Amino acid sequence: MRPFVIFLALRHVRRRALQSAITVAGVAVGVMVLIVALSLTNGFIDELISSTLRATPHVTLQSYIAGETLPEDGALLERLASHEGVHAAAPFLSGQALIARRASATQGISARQGFAQLVGIDLDRHSAVLDLAEVDMARDALAQEGGIVLGASLAGQLGVWTGDTVVLREIGGRTLTLQVAGTFRVGNELIDGLTAYASIEVLQGYLDAPGRISGYHVRVNDPQQASVIGQRLGQEVGLLPFSWERMFAGLIGQLQLQKAVISVVVFLIVLVAAMGIANVLVLTVAEKTQEIAILRALGASSRQVLAVFTLEGALLGATGTALGALAGLGVATYFRLQPFPLPGDLYFITSLPVEVQAFDVAWVCGVSLATSVLASLLPARRAAGLRPVDVLR
Repeated sequence: MRPFVIFLALRHVRRRALQSAITVAGVAVGVMVLIVALSLTNGFIDELISSTLRATPHVTLQSYIAGETLPEDGALLERLASHEGVHAAAPFLSGQALIARRASATQGISARQGFAQLVGIDLDRHSAVLDLAEVDMARDALAQEGGIVLGASLAGQLGVWTGDTVVLREIGGRTLTLQVAGTFRVGNELIDGLTAYASIEVLQGYLDAPGRISGYHVRVNDPQQASVIGQRLGQEVGLLPFSWERMFAGLIGQLQLQKAVISVVVFLIVLVAAMGIANVLVLTVAEKTQEIAILRALGASSRQVLAVFTLEGALLGATGTALGALAGLGVATYFRLQPFPLPGDLYFITSLPVEVQAFDVAWVCGVSLATSVLASLLPARRAAGLRPVDVLR
């Protein structure tokens, strides 16, 4: 014979088959939605960060004095590039300037202007540091005297296209006319709306800083180790390190907060389903009051009665959690194999990204099961607390 507690719990579940099925379905839907929502959030965060890192060096090394330039040092550059954990390094020169499109009365073109963060790059080395195919494609144009690559949002703000000319004016009054060699988009407006790339030689001439650089851009093998490697590099060469995590700390914090909010909101679905388990058990206790009293009179202990109803809630919760986890993984896998298309003109991504993390699945299942068991404790304690004498009287 099967153990008494297991036998009675299964009997109760089968007796209320429809209510049990609805309760299991509620838990399953909650777990499925939570897993899918977290997978989509993980995918979006990973896609945004990976896209941002296309135009962001993992580590930036510069002087401790803000705005101070450094002399070009080939030996130091080779030392950085050969450091353990470093993939590549390249010098850069940065500056800020107003950027404008010239007006033309004959063509009916009005003047537009904006603000640009100018980055002068070494065309031979920076392709190993930045993953911007648009800059590589415009390499020949940038190598000439007047080429510049703009972020797509900056170009849209100015209303310029490839082949148009723009005028730079920095705080000292110097001006420079450049031809747009291309545009790029990474999906981060902090980059797309401000950044412009030119050759380091052109920018050195414009800023009147021959042979000077702002620092070094470094790409590491593991982006998650950028802070640690950056600190070591900074201490060894006497420069101030900035990792990409520090540079975009606000963005990363907002994304993590968004994930936490989504988790809390969707968890409420699991909580509602757990209340369904409590409802089923309360009804079962109400209907089985006399049977419980008889069992107690025949020798069943209050602990066994408590175990019966707790196990019943655990069975409902575990079944719903397992089905929900399978359904959630199935939906996430479907979206990975058949990506859901997104409008390219509204989002920087063209399909819905999905990234399933084992930790998320584990804690969702654990919380769902724990919630189900906790929801069953109140009716279980009520059943265990029944006095056979009072009921049978």
